[in-house]
Amino acid sequence: MRRREFITFLGGAAAAWPLAARGQQPAVPVIGWLSSMSPGPLQPQLEAFRQELASAGFVEGRNVHIEYRWAEGHYDRLPAMAADLVDRRIALLVATGGEPAAIAAKAATSTIPVAVMVAGDPVKIGLVASLNRPGGNVTAVSIFTTSMESKRLGLLHEMTGAKTIAVLVNPTFPTVDLQLSDMREAALRLGIELVILNASVESEFDVAFSTIAQREAGGLAVGGDPFFNSRRNELVALAAQHRVPAIYEWREFVLAGGLMSYGTVLTDGYRQVGNYAGRILKGEKPADLPVLQPTKFELVINLKTAKALGLDVSLQLQQRADEVIE
Repeated sequence: MRRREFITFLGGAAAAWPLAARGQQPAVPVIGWLSSMSPGPLQPQLEAFRQELASAGFVEGRNVHIEYRWAEGHYDRLPAMAADLVDRRIALLVATGGEPAAIAAKAATSTIPVAVMVAGDPVKIGLVASLNRPGGNVTAVSIFTTSMESKRLGLLHEMTGAKTIAVLVNPTFPTVDLQLSDMREAALRLGIELVILNASVESEFDVAFSTIAQREAGGLAVGGDPFFNSRRNELVALAAQHRVPAIYEWREFVLAGGLMSYGTVLTDGYRQVGNYAGRILKGEKPADLPVLQPTKFELVINLKTAKALGLDVSLQLQQRADEVIE
């Protein structure tokens, strides 16, 4: 080989070395994010997820990428969204927004690790084998909001003294039958009549509130559902417009002007999912990660809204509240 050709060869090889080195670096893992909800109302919860993920060493945009899919309350879109994420060779599938997203995620893959957040018992709906040893490729964080429907009904009855209370549920929510069963049992204990209202699209809200007026219901219990959470501002505005005392599952409804809420801390649930996501990316298996359950429940009351509705909130109820908004 001539000297000039040899130098040219060396120069070309040297230029290729950085490319070869880059090719040997591990690929940035991709998390598939599947949610039943809309992104707008969930920014604080997303931030909690990202912070917990970062504490495990994974910073979005730096050494981990997240592919987002939002169903915006249209549960029928979730299976196709989950299949699309699985086709992208993700390292982990995270499903939030309750049972609809979790069920779609589990159906989409039996090999990719899956971490879900659900409202009820993940064993009863077939997501995991047991709470302590989930088995398979799925683990969960359960916030148990659907099991607190009766508690919310009792608190609303205590606040209003109403003998007839309307209940708003989404008939397409997978655990709606359990929600209604829970509330009907509570109604029997409390000696009150329930008016069951259905809404699975926003256009049905006006009909529901008109029915509340027609039936002269003294309050409204909004069932736990990601679709309702995505449209919390609309529901709170309608309750104010129709002067209906209402109770919700999350404090975010009360911050938006709703009367009262009782439930777990939503942000804590997303933080727990972020913790599990980081641990799975580091190599732990979902089968070995026990289902996490809430440790804190909170009652939040908006006194300004109560005054606007002409309600006198007892001192005893105020003292039991974890937060009173004045």
